[in-house]
Amino acid sequence: MTVGIWILGDQLWQNQAAIASTINLKKIPKIILIESWQHVLERSYHQQKLVLIWSAMRHFAAELRDSGYEVTYAKAADFETPLKVWIETDNITELRVMTPSDRPFLQKIQNLQLPCKISLIANNQFLWSEAEFKDWASSRKRLLMEDFYRVSRQRFQVLMDGNKPVGGKWNFDKENRQPPKGKLNAPPAIWFEPDEITQEAIAEVKALSFPTYGDVEPFRWGVTREQALQVLNNFIAQRLPTFGPYQDAMVTGEETMWHSLISPYLNIGLLHPLEVIQAAETAYFDNDLNLNGVEGFIRQILGWREYIRGVYFYVDADYFQKNWFNHTQPLPEFFWDASKTDMNCLHQVLSQVESTGYAHHIQRLMILGNFGLIAGISPQELENWFHSAFIDAYDWVMQTNVLGMGLFADGGVLASKPYAASANYINKMSDYCRGCKYDRTVRSGENACPFNFFYWDFLARHREKLQSIGRMSFILANLDKMSSAELATISQKAHEWYLVSS
Repeated sequence: MTVGIWILGDQLWQNQAAIASTINLKKIPKIILIESWQHVLERSYHQQKLVLIWSAMRHFAAELRDSGYEVTYAKAADFETPLKVWIETDNITELRVMTPSDRPFLQKIQNLQLPCKISLIANNQFLWSEAEFKDWASSRKRLLMEDFYRVSRQRFQVLMDGNKPVGGKWNFDKENRQPPKGKLNAPPAIWFEPDEITQEAIAEVKALSFPTYGDVEPFRWGVTREQALQVLNNFIAQRLPTFGPYQDAMVTGEETMWHSLISPYLNIGLLHPLEVIQAAETAYFDNDLNLNGVEGFIRQILGWREYIRGVYFYVDADYFQKNWFNHTQPLPEFFWDASKTDMNCLHQVLSQVESTGYAHHIQRLMILGNFGLIAGISPQELENWFHSAFIDAYDWVMQTNVLGMGLFADGGVLASKPYAASANYINKMSDYCRGCKYDRTVRSGENACPFNFFYWDFLARHREKLQSIGRMSFILANLDKMSSAELATISQKAHEWYLVSS
């Protein structure tokens, strides 16, 4: 028997399950990695995402060779053709693949017609398996992340004092929502100069003849485990001590604030979630850090990240088609070209995404997702854009995050209320409104901020559905205080915006 291992582009970890499954074999397994053009053509991916994956895969192949593995690296139109050639050439009798994190790719593997046995090995790049999450979820009436997070803290004994949470509370989020005031001095991020392998990937992306998105240079992301560890260690030492208070703040010219920038590395296997969590917890105890920041960061990894992946596999396969509000407006062109919007908040965030493939969670949720929700944009169109545009985007990440959390398209499976907000929130949590042509204080005038008239029009259009959500009662009471004449003017303003913008 000759075992071969196919390593996917988001499984770049030497302890990943397919490799680990061969430890007791007498014969060292052969390994293949494949770059497929057809796979890249499925979306207009960000150019920096393509560079990251190709360069990281090529670096990982070299790392495996240095560790004694015989590695085949293929570039082809599809996956099946090079797999067949490799299997026949090297007499592979069993192909082992770690189960993909995305449903569509799992389907691709299951549809392959290969001349050998295919064995799917359970994915070990997450802390909760699909079966474990299903066991937790199936016995519950609600799937709240907070409930899951508490169970996770207890299960993995993270920030615990016996059976109780360290500090006496599970969640310190109220201390992590300070608006930006005065001069904020966020520690500098760690970036990297492209080496020869990365430069080659950049050149190949520049030469592509099919549609892509964003800028390919400057490319500053890490592409190896060593570089990913540098980013993690820098965050723990320089950013985590003051991470908490301003993690929701947005400031012009500040691309990263205090955020860790590790999601691209976690999502392709260069970092493992448990080592990240343990590094933060150790720093808390060793250096007497503020608990609100450490707890908030750990909640993002141990809570939210594990939760959305668990929900992704728990819900039905038609989750992607959910559209609770029946929103059908087309995605505005400025999502693909930031220069085409004069709303400063959107321009700032979209320009940043174009140049880096990155925006932090509040920029994604309360600027991009919020606008899509209140403007009535098709959830499927916006989810496709998120998946295309972000360097850390995958099916399991974006479906639940965008459709569930951002757009409430699932009707409340993930979120307890829609994350809809007017310009008031944006002005409170950012400095974007200062440089904008629109008036953040006006709902329906000539220079009214679109976030205002879209917000109130959203509430009015969906009042019947929203009144069934308890957390919306207060804001709906404010809606009821507005005159029918003003609501009609707001509705007209929202309608005209799309006529002018289309």
